[in-house]
Amino acid sequence: QVQLVESGGGLVQAGDSLRLSCAASGRTFSTSGMGWFRQASGKEREFVATISWNGGSTYYKDSVKGRFTISRDNAKNMVYLQMNSLKPEDTAVYYCAARDSFGMGSDMSQYKYWGQGTQVTVSS
Repeated sequence: QVQLVESGGGLVQAGDSLRLSCAASGRTFSTSGMGWFRQASGKEREFVATISWNGGSTYYKDSVKGRFTISRDNAKNMVYLQMNSLKPEDTAVYYCAARDSFGMGSDMSQYKYWGQGTQVTVSS
């Protein structure tokens, strides 16, 4: 069992940066692949980034490559999403998710545990 709590969202201007944090509890966190997803108002939830259990592999949605960085600190049970050069189209609720498996995942169906989300709003 893994519980997830996101934080770090807010209202920023285009071009600014934000770092989202995801605090995880549960004994299986350090062996779980993790991901960040987002859902804009009126749209389906979509994949943003994923990281393997030890941080050795990462994968990103094309539109965030080079701007966003996912990382994790297993000693602190934390996952992060550093977001730079934010754009208005990045506005969404961002969700942290955990797999019941070691590897990465880019599909929602691959994730077993979800946080409640944190709002990110980017003004133009």
